[in-house]
Amino acid sequence: MILEQSRVDEGVEKINKNRPRQSFVYFCVSYLFVFPIFRFLFRGKTIGISNLPKTGGVVVVSNHGSHLDPPILGHALGRPVAFMAKSELFRIPFLSNIIAACGAYPVKRGAGDREALRTASNRLIEGWATGVFLDGARQENGRVNDPKAGAALLAARTGCPILPVAIVNSNRAFPKGSLLPKFISIHLKVGELIQPPTSRKREDLISTTKEIQLVINSMLDRGLIKKNSN
Repeated sequence: MILEQSRVDEGVEKINKNRPRQSFVYFCVSYLFVFPIFRFLFRGKTIGISNLPKTGGVVVVSNHGSHLDPPILGHALGRPVAFMAKSELFRIPFLSNIIAACGAYPVKRGAGDREALRTASNRLIEGWATGVFLDGARQENGRVNDPKAGAALLAARTGCPILPVAIVNSNRAFPKGSLLPKFISIHLKVGELIQPPTSRKREDLISTTKEIQLVINSMLDRGLIKKNSN
């Protein structure tokens, strides 16, 4: 455990200088596939993108309303966002190459939280923007209802800031259990950075988690981006 923490501490010293390069596959998936779907079919808009650091690890935390969320986040933020994915997906030819190039990392079904936490911490140390859905699972109402402390713990372990993002309407565009999406507007609101917890104590993690929940739900409460918003 001491050796593992030492590795994390060493990585944090370099974390602000790093940013993984966008692969050719990521560029193709993001701009040739996700871009037209998000911008035209779902009339996508993004506000607050200047809050995202251009380099270094950052914990991207959002609500989770549908399967559309990971690719939309990865495109709309302008940086590849690493998400954990079931290890079974990495056994599928072609698909495994695509999701790996876009930053996904495998987690075995039933694997302990410690393994997933270690993998995500390594991604942050490498300079990735690493995505975490605060509830862990899709929510039918699209809000943050039952937040988990994983994002706060990641930030505390690595010293990376937290970027709250509200995805408005993805739960309505592709409701849980639906086979086909509805082409209604999906907007992303990027909030201001939240600093990592001062320690890994339970009370500090819970306090930061509640702050993230409040920020995201407040952005959701304001609805779609207004025309005169910058």
